[in-house]
This record gives sequence, structure tokens and C-alpha cells, in this order.
Amino acid sequence: MSGGVDGGGAGLQSIAVTASRPRLRRWTSWLFRATVLAGLACAAWGFVIEPGRLVERDHELALPQWHPSCDGLRVDVISDTHTGSPHNGLDNLDRVVSRLIASDAPMVLMAGDYVIHEVFLGTYVDADTIARHLRPLTARKPVVAVLGNHDWWKDGDRVRRALESAGVVVLEDQARAWQFGGCRFWIAGIGDYWEAPHDIGKAFAGIDDGAPVLALTHNPELFPDVPARASLLVAGHTHGGQVALPLLGRLVVPARSEFAIGHVVRNDRHLFVTPGIGTSILPVRFGVPPEISRLRLRSAR
Repeated sequence: MSGGVDGGGAGLQSIAVTASRPRLRRWTSWLFRATVLAGLACAAWGFVIEPGRLVERDHELALPQWHPSCDGLRVDVISDTHTGSPHNGLDNLDRVVSRLIASDAPMVLMAGDYVIHEVFLGTYVDADTIARHLRPLTARKPVVAVLGNHDWWKDGDRVRRALESAGVVVLEDQARAWQFGGCRFWIAGIGDYWEAPHDIGKAFAGIDDGAPVLALTHNPELFPDVPARASLLVAGHTHGGQVALPLLGRLVVPARSEFAIGHVVRNDRHLFVTPGIGTSILPVRFGVPPEISRLRLRSAR
């Protein structure tokens, strides 16, 4: 009798295993289809939807070296417009300009890379054409700029002349004083870390009083070398990595990873890196939408 019972139990187990196989195959098939669909959805978002977005993000920065007379000053920052990259033609530049005109910030900082050297499916737009589309902005408020590595690859002197002809103040290793109401401060523009002399001493040489200083450059790799005299260094270049995945983070950053995006504080010195507008190499953004960074500078004294 015991042998019969054991044989029956083995038979029931065999039937149960056989019956579970179709369910396992169905579950595996469903999981595969769901994974493929999720991958396609992420690809569509990264290559089609997110590069065409434009967010305006407020950032309030408390700066120990920022003078109380300038507390609350608003400054809009853009970088890496890369006009001509996919989803980022002249119509998108016009959209950016319209948003900046509508902003209550009294000035705009541009941190380089206005043209595109190369990007898959992109179209090169020359600096003179780009500059003409900036004229409505410079007619409303001061715009201060430095050049980026792509600008130098496409003839930096020509890009500079085009921007200046449109009313943009280009500061390459130069400083200039500004005043809004009772707030007087300097902007020191520093040349690109990769492609320009980036003579920091020369950029700060003309600053002859105790007014606070904003430093502006393209590549944040310069941050450790910028004097503590600067209340803040503003930079771009990284695109925020263009892709930021859950758990994995930012896969590729063309600078130190800690300088990828946002407000960075090291040894009581302050850096802000804007994620930019356009794309380069691959026309993809995921988790890092194009951004106009709206800074409010607060005195932490």
C-alpha cells in the first residue's frame, strides 16, 4: 500500500509541474513584452519628447561672499543652446528668447556652446544667424556671455564677433562692473578650459574694488582654480550628463562627475552648473530636460 501511495504522489507532482509550465511560459512572454515596450517608451521619451521640452527652474543660492546690497538679485542662465541639434532649431531658440524676455530677471548669463560642431541628425547653423535671433533679447536686457569649446571649434573669433554685433557682451578673460539699483557687482568671464587660454589672473586683474564678483565660464573643470574672491562660478558644458537613469545615475559627464549639475559647494566656494538647452554627439536627453536656470542670489553674511 505504501508503494501505491508513493507512486500516486509522484504522479500528482508530475501533473502539477506539467501544468505550471504553460503559466511560466506565459509569464516569461509577458515579462519580455513588457520589457520591450518599456524600452521603446524610454527611447521615445529620450530621443523624441524630452529633448523638445523646456523647463524654467528656480534656484536660490545662499552665498557667503555675496554682499547684502545685492541680496535677492535675479539672474537667468542658459548654456549649450547648440542651435541646429535635433529638436533644437531656430524656432526653439526663439522660444528660449521669448521666455527670457518674459522673465523678471534683469540680466542673462550665457555660458557658451551656441553653435554645434557635430551631432547625429543635426544641421549646422552659423553664428551670424544665431546672433540675429538674440537681438530681441539684447534689446530688452543686458546679456553677458563666454564662448564654449564648440564655438572655438567653429571659429571662436567669428562667433564672438557675431554675438557682439547682436549686442551681447562677450567677456573672455575680462571683467566688467554692473549695477542694478543699489547693487553693484562684477562679472568676470573666463575662457574655455579646453580650447581657450582661460587666463584667470587676467580675468580678475581689472577688478579694483570690494564689490562682489560673479565668475562665468563654460567648463566647470576650472572651479578649483577660481579665486575665493568670486562669490559664485557659473558654468555649463556638461548638459547634466544628458542621461540620468534611476539607480545608475549620470552615465557620461564631460567633466568631474561632482560638477555635473546644479549647486556645488567645496571648501566654502560655490559653483552652479546649468544643464543646458541642446544636445551633442547623440540627440538624447533622459531625466535631464533642457533648462533655463533662474538664479536668486542671496547674501549669507
